[in-house]
Amino acid sequence: MSTLTLLKGTADRIERRTPAHRDRAVDGLRALALLAVPTGHWLLGGFTLDTEGGLHNASPLSAFGGLAPAGWVLQMLGIFFLVGGYASVLSYHRRTGSAGAWLKGRIARLGRPVLGVTAVWALAAPVLYAAGVPEATLRTGATLVIQPLWFVGVYVVVTALTPYCVRAAHRLGGWAAAPLLASVAVVDFLRYGPLAGSVPSWLALVNILPGWLFAYQLGVSWGERRIGRRGAWLLLAGGTVLFAALLTVFHYPASMVGVPGEARTNSHPPSLLVPALAAAQSGAAMLLRDRLAKLLARPALWAPVVVINLCAMTILCWHQTAMLAAAVPGSFVGELAGLTTAPDSLGWIVARVAWMPVFAALLVGIAWYARRFEEPWERATAVRRTLAGLLAAGFAVFALGLA
Repeated sequence: MSTLTLLKGTADRIERRTPAHRDRAVDGLRALALLAVPTGHWLLGGFTLDTEGGLHNASPLSAFGGLAPAGWVLQMLGIFFLVGGYASVLSYHRRTGSAGAWLKGRIARLGRPVLGVTAVWALAAPVLYAAGVPEATLRTGATLVIQPLWFVGVYVVVTALTPYCVRAAHRLGGWAAAPLLASVAVVDFLRYGPLAGSVPSWLALVNILPGWLFAYQLGVSWGERRIGRRGAWLLLAGGTVLFAALLTVFHYPASMVGVPGEARTNSHPPSLLVPALAAAQSGAAMLLRDRLAKLLARPALWAPVVVINLCAMTILCWHQTAMLAAAVPGSFVGELAGLTTAPDSLGWIVARVAWMPVFAALLVGIAWYARRFEEPWERATAVRRTLAGLLAAGFAVFALGLA
């Protein structure tokens, strides 16, 4: 049997098992947002090699500010929160138990893969160190692994707010997200405006919840059918105008991610540029929904979307490990273009693009085994769960530089 025949057979089986009511467009949007995470981290995250062979994080954005627009495309967390809100409200209405039981199930689905990756790394780090991997490399790796996991904590919080988001959507429709946007704008005015010198730095943390809840609330309102095409066009146009104004008039940094050496960042915590981009992306997603659904009616296109969605948390939790699986052995070889050399030349960008299929292949191999962490831990005893929690906590302490 040829590979093509095997793939076609798999796609046909997935097609037959897909319920007629499945919203393929929403799943497709989630898959795009998921793939954007590793693509962005692999493309915009580089390494340098010190004299002792240790790896250190570096960013091509420090040398190539012109790459910033790539982040506007690859920063699709707004879409992820939009789709998350949409899917959560449908799941919330379908629940058979209490709201608390529903939330507990959602948190467990998010928490198992996080515990899995951090516990595995906690066990692997001492082994790697004994095998000769420098401590600098291990700390760099730990930072990269734990870096994307902030998303899970924020997502848990916004998911817990689903009942309140539903009420807000019923009362205000799509406008329920407007106060969240206004809140971020007020905080940004205080920390960047004429009073910036007298404003404490911790005030920026206030933006974390409204900055990411904005798109989630849009998703809930969308799921409740309170945003139509007119609202979608308003989001697209308004978000685009606000985004452009923040860049050109108010001189916000162009990069959606933090750049080493830059005093301001748009993402940690989110600035007003984040909900502006999320609004534009959300409007575009709503307008393209029907077209995307038609495309995904084809089994060959639908099958990979299903696979990606089934491995959603595995992709999020393990994609940095896949890059490190190439970079750490490479650091023992020396300077390898696009892998362990400084990301400060066009040649590095070309070489890094060539490394991307390698990272993807490694992620597929890792996911083959790590996917089990997404499944219910029915055989895990209380002792094993406790041990996994302790290992995860220990790894977090190490990754955050507290030990």
